[in-house]
Amino acid sequence: MKQFERIQGLVAPLDRANVDTDLIIPKQFLKSIKRTGFGVNLFDELRYLDEGYPGQDCSQRPLTPDFVLNQSRYQGASVLLARRNFGCGSSREHAPWALEDFGFRVVIAPSFADIFYNNAFKNGLLLITLPEETVDQLFREVEANEGYRLDVDLEKERVITPAGEILEFEVDPFRKQCLLEGLDDIGITLKDEDAIRTFEAKHRQARPWLFRDTAQA
Repeated sequence: MKQFERIQGLVAPLDRANVDTDLIIPKQFLKSIKRTGFGVNLFDELRYLDEGYPGQDCSQRPLTPDFVLNQSRYQGASVLLARRNFGCGSSREHAPWALEDFGFRVVIAPSFADIFYNNAFKNGLLLITLPEETVDQLFREVEANEGYRLDVDLEKERVITPAGEILEFEVDPFRKQCLLEGLDDIGITLKDEDAIRTFEAKHRQARPWLFRDTAQA
């Protein structure tokens, strides 16, 4: 998992409430568990005019011209601005995989669905909850100013607007540390690798019959 560093990211506004995980990454793309390659199918039903399928050459597909991620001013965005209850619907880790693979490191919204919230942090995606009126203000500023960027400082838990306004947010300390160190569940476990190996060696020595090679029995 990538370490989260302070970023100054271009913001793309998705002005739509209750965006569910099937809209983020449609069900037909869930066959793969590689964690990569899902970015081209992020918001597939909204981005393209035709129906998508796994393994398709998306570079040749017709785009929906007025969809935000297809507009030139938002190319390269790493901060997604969204509305309430983002990530609702079925549980699927493919949703944060697709967002991260597309290039997003941060999603800002008034609220998130619980399961998506947990999955996002475990996959290196920072979710920031801000008051609805603050999110409304950000939508107005983004739409009025091409090239609008936000300075996202996870260490200090604050977002700084181009005008210098500081928007504070809160993150669970454990989740924050995992993002800063780039640790997923496996990485957290491997921090104790030496202790695990020591335990395994002692356990093998104390109970050798548990480790007998059954092929030789």
